[in-house]
Amino acid sequence: MNLGFPLFPEQASAMAPRVDALFFVLVGVSVFFATLISLAIVVFAFRYRRRSANERPAEISGDLRLEVLWTVIPLLFTLVMFAWGAKLYFETYTPPRNALEIHVVAKQWMWKAQHPEGRSEIDELHVPRGRAIKLLLTSQDVIHDFFVPAFRIKTDVLPGRYMMVWFQPSRAGVYRLFCAEYCGTQHSGMLGHIVVMAPSEYQKWLGSGPGEDTVAGAGARLFQSLGCAACHGEKNTERGPALAGLFGTRVRLRDGKAALADENYLRESIVNPQAKVIAGYQPIMPTFKGLVSEEGILQIISYLKSLEPREGTREAQ
Repeated sequence: MNLGFPLFPEQASAMAPRVDALFFVLVGVSVFFATLISLAIVVFAFRYRRRSANERPAEISGDLRLEVLWTVIPLLFTLVMFAWGAKLYFETYTPPRNALEIHVVAKQWMWKAQHPEGRSEIDELHVPRGRAIKLLLTSQDVIHDFFVPAFRIKTDVLPGRYMMVWFQPSRAGVYRLFCAEYCGTQHSGMLGHIVVMAPSEYQKWLGSGPGEDTVAGAGARLFQSLGCAACHGEKNTERGPALAGLFGTRVRLRDGKAALADENYLRESIVNPQAKVIAGYQPIMPTFKGLVSEEGILQIISYLKSLEPREGTREAQ
């Protein structure tokens, strides 16, 4: 009888059936061995109980074959489950190269999403069915947690750091989004919806919004208005390196170490530029902490990621 309270959330992403399959196997193996051990305890307790005060049990010699058997079989089970779980874990946190990247900023107590075309929404996220979606998440205040049961995705959203999660919605519909980390007095009201649409409907939805600039375009304007281009031009200068083609490369630092120029590196270079100074340059860049919102920082990063490398711009790194 269906009382409207399903035991498990519906499977609405390509990864959900695989996560459930591993979960059910783990539960099945655990139940099987728990039942086997419990029955063995009960049987042995009755069969080998002491029947009189003077009874002395017979000496039992060890059996190497039995020792090997109950060591090897559990080992094989655990190795299979470990390999299965590790493979699923790495695939869960490795988005496809062609994934659609959407920015999400968590605030007390709301979710704000911005699509690369520029359209933004609050407590809702429209995505196309069948397309891999990569979410780049950060928090403006405290720790939140992005949890969509139907997609089997859940990740902490931390202030001052970018987190990544991806999913591929397989069924059109509206799915609940929760904050699964206590974040203040209105934590229970920090809810949202993921709206999965057919690709054609998604394109119509994007086009029906206000004529907003793209995220990279907004980042370019912000980059210019903050005066960043004075030091970071098309070519390397004495004051700062060119940023075209920087994203995704490894840069040499003044202390001799190397760093990957990913989203977290770029964000740190904006709010705390003295932390990792590129070799060959002086720590003269001012901080923009408090001058740019989290949405603005993400826009600048999108702009930097869109810059194609130019000849002669990377030799200083």
